[in-house]
Amino acid sequence: MMSHIKTEEELDIFEKSISDFWNRFRNTAFNEPYSQVVGLRDTYKYSIETLTERLSTKIKEEDQMIETFLEFRNKIHIQNKLIQEKQDNLSKLVDSIQDKKWEMEKLTKSIQDLKEALDKKKEIISTANKANKEKLKMLQKSYDLYKDHLGLEIRKIYGEKLQFIFRNIDPKAPEKPFTFFLRINEEGDYEISDSAPHLECLAEFQEKIRKTNKFSVFLANVRKAFIALACNEHVNSV
Repeated sequence: MMSHIKTEEELDIFEKSISDFWNRFRNTAFNEPYSQVVGLRDTYKYSIETLTERLSTKIKEEDQMIETFLEFRNKIHIQNKLIQEKQDNLSKLVDSIQDKKWEMEKLTKSIQDLKEALDKKKEIISTANKANKEKLKMLQKSYDLYKDHLGLEIRKIYGEKLQFIFRNIDPKAPEKPFTFFLRINEEGDYEISDSAPHLECLAEFQEKIRKTNKFSVFLANVRKAFIALACNEHVNSV
């Protein structure tokens, strides 16, 4: 901008020089000798050449400045584009970190929920184990009580099952075994199965012992059912 103002000032000076020269030429053209007119012409010509050279130099400088400015503006544009790309990448990185943080919080909560569920499961198992120990003690007492009087034998079978074997049921075959299987499930309930010979009332007996927890009564009822079954077989065979 300063260069542009300076050039305008020089043009004003140039115009003023031409005007002054014309006035001097007009005043002296008819009053001065020819040699003086030629001198003025040469002076004017030199002034024109000098000013033209200066103007040409200024124009080249301004062209160079414009070129430098455009180059600088292009570099700024490229730099701004790179900055914008970095900002976009940074935003994506921040979003990715937020997503991972949310996933980590979700995973932590899931682990905590699983831990609480496991602790609760352990507590339930511990309680069930205590109850099962009490039931096993009761089974042992019942076994000791009925072993000699009722000919009862209890065997431990694979799969945490107990096999109950009654003898002295059939008067005609005292050694004939009458059996069923018993286990205590994870909920601490009795499960009765696979009686031999088959008893239709076995499911009913299972339901009763779950409600009353009176194991000795249960064994007595099963024995009575086996005796009744054996008697019916003899009656039907006659």
